[in-house]
Amino acid sequence: MTDCKVIAIANQKGGTGKTTTAANLGIGLANRGKRVLLVDADSQGDLTTSLGWADRDGLPVTLATQMQKVIRDEPIGASEGILHHDEGVDLIPANLELSGMEMTLVNAMSREFTLKNYLSGLKQGYDYILIDCSPSLGMLTINALAAADSVIVPVQAHYLSLKGMTQLMKTISQVQRRINPKLKVEGILLTLADMRTNIARVTAENLKQNYGRVVRIYKTVIPVAVKAAETSAAGKSIYRYDKNSVVAKAYEAFTGEVMRNAEKERHKHDPSTSR
Repeated sequence: MTDCKVIAIANQKGGTGKTTTAANLGIGLANRGKRVLLVDADSQGDLTTSLGWADRDGLPVTLATQMQKVIRDEPIGASEGILHHDEGVDLIPANLELSGMEMTLVNAMSREFTLKNYLSGLKQGYDYILIDCSPSLGMLTINALAAADSVIVPVQAHYLSLKGMTQLMKTISQVQRRINPKLKVEGILLTLADMRTNIARVTAENLKQNYGRVVRIYKTVIPVAVKAAETSAAGKSIYRYDKNSVVAKAYEAFTGEVMRNAEKERHKHDPSTSR
């Protein structure tokens, strides 16, 4: 049995920092000695680009081609199409081909489990698999939630971001009831926050009031900063781009929170690990 933890990073609203969070959490975990696979499950391929593969459409193997193989019941090699980033993470890339997968999945057998079936053959090689979801609640996101053990929800420090949370939580609870009863909300991460502004402070307070009793709100807040946006163009993590920045320190602290929570979960399910 593998100890690999699969985490979907999801929010149907765009611009909440999902991709930046996936990349920097993944590389943060790798910096702490964990084996990490990142999965770009968004047809825009922003995670693929932000890790340095600008020519996404020139890649011979992507998530779309692998999911097609699962649907057709064709064999897939263990490391086939997996890209290696020099900061210690692996990546299953995506490009526009993935946009056609939404329609393909509609007619596929066991359509919600296509991604799960693909990832199940890779789990033994990793401690963490992080799935960067598309900004929608379509079949690809449902596939990610079906494959995941838990979900991290990045929420921008803005009033409109809170409005979308209700629909996302409803979708997660439907997936829990019908498809993946083990799915948990790992936590809500406040991103792109300038805590000097009223709107950021009000958003943080509203998050605590509306969700704090039922869902973990991470202590770490990811600040808004130009440096974080620049890392995507540079094809590297915030740690390598500007390791002394406030954003790098925030993502390092957030990585520590995620790891501590994962350890607590393991000890809860297997007390012998705490010895």
